[in-house]
Amino acid sequence: MTEFARLRPHQLQAAIAANTPVVLPIGVLEYHGQHLPAGVDLLAVTGVLDRLGDRIITLPPFAYGAASHAVAGPEGTGTLHIDAGAILPLAEGLFMALLRAGFRNIHGVIHHQTEGFDQGMPTDLAFRLAGRNAIMRFLEATRGPGWWGDRAMQDYYARQAEGADPFNWIRIHPLFPKGAAYPFDHAGKGETALMQAMAPDTVDMARAKEGDHWYAADAGEASAELGEAGVRIALAHLRQVLALN
Repeated sequence: MTEFARLRPHQLQAAIAANTPVVLPIGVLEYHGQHLPAGVDLLAVTGVLDRLGDRIITLPPFAYGAASHAVAGPEGTGTLHIDAGAILPLAEGLFMALLRAGFRNIHGVIHHQTEGFDQGMPTDLAFRLAGRNAIMRFLEATRGPGWWGDRAMQDYYARQAEGADPFNWIRIHPLFPKGAAYPFDHAGKGETALMQAMAPDTVDMARAKEGDHWYAADAGEASAELGEAGVRIALAHLRQVLALN
């Protein structure tokens, strides 16, 4: 992957002209048992994006999502919960800045709490709302009030099938597609395998049974091979939603 922070102006201008996908990795810092690191959800996203190579540009990762304390309390666990209400204005400001810079192919990728992505959870909802708000604000600022009602927009509904309308300028995606044939869990077999495949130095299987956590009971069934299978599923999904195929 190509890092936004390492690009010079002429390279960014070329990326805008080529409509290169600009991707924000979104994660949280949260307790994942004694055998996994706090950044599992973010490391899963950045690890997969890294394998997409230089066909995308990645923004510096956002790690401070709404983790919640549903799994574990804050003391000594690595869980850092930031309320979604605080995330919203920051995310909206970032998206607005990217639009003003000229980017029109902006994406966020998240793994945290995406089993019910259709309905959403606090972190992804904050970024999804921020994207919509930024687009609406930008369009009104650049095209004026009544922009959608203008005759120039009369093919809006027809062009939705092409993905050509402005509301596709910013999109948020789960790391895995809906119904993926991969175990979705918290610190169990699925996530442990992903870390074994992409960040093996962060995994200590000798501690997997510490804490007697029900959600990590099958972590011992994980393997790097299973994790690689998950990576392939995620890569195929992201190539599709980022139009890299």
